[in-house]
Amino acid sequence: MGRQWRDGRGALVVHGERGDVPVPLEIASSYRARTRGLLRRDSVDGAMLLTPAGGVHTFRMRIAIDVAYLDRGLNVIAVRTMKPGRLGRPRLRSRHVLEAEAGAMAEWGLVTGARVTVTGAARPLS
Repeated sequence: MGRQWRDGRGALVVHGERGDVPVPLEIASSYRARTRGLLRRDSVDGAMLLTPAGGVHTFRMRIAIDVAYLDRGLNVIAVRTMKPGRLGRPRLRSRHVLEAEAGAMAEWGLVTGARVTVTGAARPLS
């Protein structure tokens, strides 16, 4: 069975070229939470994981965001920066999407091919 998370908070650990970088994480797994996402926000503390998700848009957003598409194994398929008012191209193998403020993912070392893990209060359901 695939991963299933509840809406809430946890931690994202980026396993990349800078070592293991912990990042505060919000999880949006319900339809309502995924639909709301980062709308009406002026900033983001860490990242938001939309799951399940294959693509995103930035209509009605106030800020530019970094978007990382993740496969089933939480490996990064692609990373893009999107300005407000854009429609992101869906990725066929994408099962989860990470969103963060523009420029944040580069600071964390999150690039295509990196792997991430989710820890903390938002563990997968059994």
